[in-house]
Amino acid sequence: MDLLVQVCAVHHHGRPDLFKAGAQKYSRQQLEEILEDGSRPVFVAVDDSDRVMGYAFCIFIQHCGDNILTDIRTLYIDDLCVDEKLRGKHIGKSLYGAVRKFAKESGCYNLTLNVWSCNGSALKFYESCGLVPQKTGMETIL
Repeated sequence: MDLLVQVCAVHHHGRPDLFKAGAQKYSRQQLEEILEDGSRPVFVAVDDSDRVMGYAFCIFIQHCGDNILTDIRTLYIDDLCVDEKLRGKHIGKSLYGAVRKFAKESGCYNLTLNVWSCNGSALKFYESCGLVPQKTGMETIL
């Protein structure tokens, strides 16, 4: 649960107009539902004491029969977080590598995620993993 607060803190710091202070990404109930949902694989990095060091929440996406999109199967990384006290130890790279391997073994065409432009360290990390921009979201604040 602490990591869910950490990831929201990063987003709140970058965009306090959009993300609430002190919030967490999922409630306990939502987390339990995700862990029971076979279409939402979760990867967890733990230390020798089974303490959570990081996680990756994923979702299978496929647009079968869509008017314009092909029927490719995608594994979308909804959230990847490493404990802020443990960053720089390649835990994120290990998690990403496990997710990538799983996606390939699951017959996925691609692996996608969204990253907020205000999160420069995440952008740099994902680029170092070989990800490239797929699309760009834009806004104007009124």
